Amino acid sequence: MWSIVSFTKVRVTIYMMPLNAKVILQYGPYDFGGEVIHRTERLDGLIAQLTCHGHKVELEPIESWNVVILMVNGEIVFQCNIVDLDYGGDGLLDKLCEQALKTVNEAY
Repeated sequence: MWSIVSFTKVRVTIYMMPLNAKVILQYGPYDFGGEVIHRTERLDGLIAQLTCHGHKVELEPIESWNVVILMVNGEIVFQCNIVDLDYGGDGLLDKLCEQALKTVNEAY
């Protein structure tokens, strides 16, 4: 007995943010040792991961406290509390950096 098997071609389109895309990283001041100022030490891992994957990061301080906002093509794609990011480091073990990188790569 013979059976006929039919294969159809399926086109899958994956939209990924192109490399060397501009990511605007807005960050607000946060309290550290009783002083509220803009600091970038908690952003080191996030910046490292974004630039390591080919994105251009532009830092932009804002006045909203304790916030990090990632914008791609004028749209907010990721937002978190700045104190939830790991202090210093390369961002490899930081789950928020991983999540932010994923949302930036999927934004288009």
